[in-house]
Amino acid sequence: MVTGCGGDIGQSIGKILKSHALFDRVIGCDMSDEHAGRFIYDECITIPACTSDKYFPVLEEIIKKHQIDLILPISEPELRFFTENKNVKGVSSKPLVIANSKAREIGFDKLRTVDFLKGSFLPFPETHVIAEMNDPKLPLILKSRKGSGSKSIFILNETDDFLFYKKKYPDFIAQELLTDDNEYTCCAFRSAKGETRIITYRRKLVDSYSGFGVVVNDPLIDLLLLKIADKLDLIGSINIQLRKSYKGPCVFEINPRFSSTVNFRHMMGFQDVIWSVEDILGFKLSDYSKVTAGRKFYKGFHEYIN
Repeated sequence: MVTGCGGDIGQSIGKILKSHALFDRVIGCDMSDEHAGRFIYDECITIPACTSDKYFPVLEEIIKKHQIDLILPISEPELRFFTENKNVKGVSSKPLVIANSKAREIGFDKLRTVDFLKGSFLPFPETHVIAEMNDPKLPLILKSRKGSGSKSIFILNETDDFLFYKKKYPDFIAQELLTDDNEYTCCAFRSAKGETRIITYRRKLVDSYSGFGVVVNDPLIDLLLLKIADKLDLIGSINIQLRKSYKGPCVFEINPRFSSTVNFRHMMGFQDVIWSVEDILGFKLSDYSKVTAGRKFYKGFHEYIN
């Protein structure tokens, strides 16, 4: 069962699971029924928000009716909910296919992410809670400490901007603006036995999505990703975003979940969804050959009618 099946990541994961022989039937769940997931999953079911008292009873009913074996929570609100409530053993004792709790607790808090990088002696952007700043070095990037998405991100170029947003969003964090034009999105998968697999794309964003990307092999980035996976005691798959700077490759976000490039990776042979399932079931991981540098992905669109 995949929750949050209507979003772009949920639809991508549905395509992955439906194309793999390991899965007999894949059920999708979402708060809405107005999405294209219905054309991908064997069945899509509307469920309440994770904060509702009805959330777990509805999931229990679906699990029993459809004989669910595994649960993949995809939406960030649900992942945060499971993290904050320590409910990591799953519903009805069914395994949750998610990154380990340490990775989630650090990754879902941007200030803790910076503290983690600093404490691990890894490059990090200078970061402070904006309410604690009096003499800022502009420009800065302002973002919610625990939020996600581009709607809660602002670039502060002028002192007036800084003062306005300091008053409006005192709990937000202000971060050194890394000015390199190239942004990199990376995936690190690590099994319960410590086998680590990584991939890096230099990407271009289109309306907050990864619209284009090219695989790069950079020894400094590779070493950084391996160190992060090790320091997080990672089990599962996470997304790491970075830019190059005068400090070297500098991470500005760790997203402890599958990312929007998950199906591109899968199509290239980096099959972290499948490996995550194999690992949690105790299976031997499928073989992997490193993806050749220079391979490219392009984000397209697929229309459905009913």
